[in-house]
Amino acid sequence: MIKQIPPQIIRQIFVILLILLMGSLIFREMLPYLTGVLGAITLYVLMRKWMETLVNKKKWNPSLAAALLMFLSFVGILIPVAGIILMLSNKIGKAVQNSEEVTHAVKDQLGRIEDKFGYDLNSQIDASAISEWISSNLQGLVGGTFNAFIAIGLMYFLLYYMFTNQGELKESLKEYIPMGRENLQEIGVEVKAMVRSNALGIPLVAVAQGIVALIGFLIFGIEDPLFWFVITTIGSMIPFVGTLIGILPVFILTLSTGESFQAWGILIYGFVIVGSTDNIIRLYVLKKLDNVHPLITLIGVIVGVPLFGFIGLIFGPLLISLFMVIVKIYRKEYGKENFRTEEESL
Repeated sequence: MIKQIPPQIIRQIFVILLILLMGSLIFREMLPYLTGVLGAITLYVLMRKWMETLVNKKKWNPSLAAALLMFLSFVGILIPVAGIILMLSNKIGKAVQNSEEVTHAVKDQLGRIEDKFGYDLNSQIDASAISEWISSNLQGLVGGTFNAFIAIGLMYFLLYYMFTNQGELKESLKEYIPMGRENLQEIGVEVKAMVRSNALGIPLVAVAQGIVALIGFLIFGIEDPLFWFVITTIGSMIPFVGTLIGILPVFILTLSTGESFQAWGILIYGFVIVGSTDNIIRLYVLKKLDNVHPLITLIGVIVGVPLFGFIGLIFGPLLISLFMVIVKIYRKEYGKENFRTEEESL
């Protein structure tokens, strides 16, 4: 006898397929603006206590308090980021134009090393191929960054709603997310901790390292120290790459101009001073916040930069962290432990 699937299960599967289909379509169209959604969540988590202080203790109007916090975030975050992007786009454009010259300078230095050690390295370096790679990747990075600013309007619209309708937002989450309130509260705590670590901890450590490197650039008279400060700061956000992305190019370019003392000085300073302060600063800052595993940050950067451009250095690790939180939700709601307890109760 052939068993028939109960109509209730068929209807349930049909509804789930509809939800998946419509959700995938919405997600596909929202993907270019996902930066705005993540940005709104990040700013809300970081500034929620300020909003509650202004409304509950200072008795401000919610709309006025939200407008003030949004203005502060615009002045304190978006304007500096926009300035960094404009400077990078200008400098990267010049670097792309002169990339072959830089590559030839590197090959000249390698030629001197070859004379000492007798190993042929120059024949394995294609200057035109390196120039083409720099042009396609660096300009793509900056271009993707400007595309992310399309989502700013969406970000502030969502942020205003989240600030002024906190009660309705919590009730909506409890109503539409199919899980218990205890799990929702636990996930909220984890999301808050991860957002603080990714949006505050990683940039603070990077800026602190960049400042230490900037002092070295000024001491040894490096050209364009502010530009290399930005590059070093960005490199510090990338695990296993770190500040070398700013120190090594400075060493090579300075050495190619004949300034051997400055070149070797900044290289030693980078390895000894900047490298040692990395652990000290990271230990002090991340001790105050929740530490994030370097592998999460690395995968986040790999995923985030192609999706969001420059801002993906922060939003990429945040996206990976949110994914891991969702996996933890599933494991806690439907994991083996729950099935065991249900079997034991039977």
